[in-house]
Amino acid sequence: MSLEIASILVLVAVFLIATFISVHMGALALMATFLFGTFVLGEDVDTLLSGFPADLFLILVGVTYLFALAKDNGTVDWLVHILVRGVAGRIALIPWVFFVVTGILTGFGAVVPAAVAIIAPMGMGFARRYGIRPLLMGLMVINGATAGGFSPLSIFGTITNQVVERNDLPGSPVLLFLASLVFNVVLGLVCYFLFGGRELIGKRDTDGDMEAVEGENEISHVGDGPDGSGRRDPGRRAARRTMQTTAIKDDEVDAPVTKLNGIRIITLIGLIVLAVMVVPPLNQDVGFTAISIAVIISLCSPKVSKGAVSKIAWPTVLLICGIVTYVELMDRLGTIDWLGEQVAQMGAPLVAALLICYIGAVVSAFASTTGILGALIPLAVPFLLTGSVSEIGMIIALAISSSVVDSSPFSTSGALVVANSPEENRDQVFRQLMVWGFSMVLIAPIVTWLIFVVPGWG
Repeated sequence: MSLEIASILVLVAVFLIATFISVHMGALALMATFLFGTFVLGEDVDTLLSGFPADLFLILVGVTYLFALAKDNGTVDWLVHILVRGVAGRIALIPWVFFVVTGILTGFGAVVPAAVAIIAPMGMGFARRYGIRPLLMGLMVINGATAGGFSPLSIFGTITNQVVERNDLPGSPVLLFLASLVFNVVLGLVCYFLFGGRELIGKRDTDGDMEAVEGENEISHVGDGPDGSGRRDPGRRAARRTMQTTAIKDDEVDAPVTKLNGIRIITLIGLIVLAVMVVPPLNQDVGFTAISIAVIISLCSPKVSKGAVSKIAWPTVLLICGIVTYVELMDRLGTIDWLGEQVAQMGAPLVAALLICYIGAVVSAFASTTGILGALIPLAVPFLLTGSVSEIGMIIALAISSSVVDSSPFSTSGALVVANSPEENRDQVFRQLMVWGFSMVLIAPIVTWLIFVVPGWG
């Protein structure tokens, strides 16, 4: 067996072990880098660490630190509150509010599963209050998170664009973002009309107050009756409850968390500054800029911000850095070039491109989308460098194919939606997400291939 094939088998083993056993994929990849690099290739530690993606590490830490601050100081709650109030009682628009909220969060750097974990409980509370199907609300949250997931500031977008840049491929961060955004908006429309959105059109909140429900907390309780007799009145209870997802100090328990205050204004300004600083003509480094803004916010509110560092997406940081470090070892070994030669010899580049998209979709439905983006794009680099297919179109197709399958209940986002569904609907939501998720595995690669690869985008 050649060393190239052995290194591929090790990578496959890392994905399989992490999928079926509760072992972190990033840690496994670092262990594989050490063992394979040291005892098989004879590399020293300095050579092994030369593949560690310091730039990606800084970006991942910076943007997730900033997002953790925005969550802890109530800026996220304020955003949800304002958007929900903005629909003026139109129940049909509530699923789209949660689509937009999760899209904004991931667009500014929130890890997709983290955004879903925060917004899904709120969304399911609203779904129970206003008779929205849990499946519809869950899919709108997931699709919204994916819609913002490939912005130049986002985790998925950063990983994809960095891999493209590091391999000297032509790329278009804006086109990648817009293509994913439009694809997921269309997918959201399909979900909306397939899973009950039409039933909501024309319905309004007669209480006129859509300040909402808190996750899966019971929305009725004893003593809510108009005579205080203990009769349940879920409508009145839900209408006057205020969302509370931010940990606050004991002496501030009664403070409203959905009103704009000084620290939330500073956080909003910080997010806007980040968006401006990292695009032309300024082109500042995303990681350093995000960390600088996060430190300024922390200085303005040290008590509220003291726990944010522990909420940085360390598992994601470990995951992507571990995978990329091992892929860099494969590159030094020559595995990447060897794979490209094998694919090029197929003689049917469009078929090879479709096969790569299906690999991304299938593996991502069970494993980590982040890991797939960090591993599969580099493995496809030699094939892309042949010029047989459009590099930009292929990267977009692979990115979308690997991300829209996150609705599978075996992925983190899908599992979070199932977990936050009402208990009586949980099994049904699991089955529905399994059907929908695997429909995406079959449909998304062929659709993205037809739209982005076959016409030769870029």
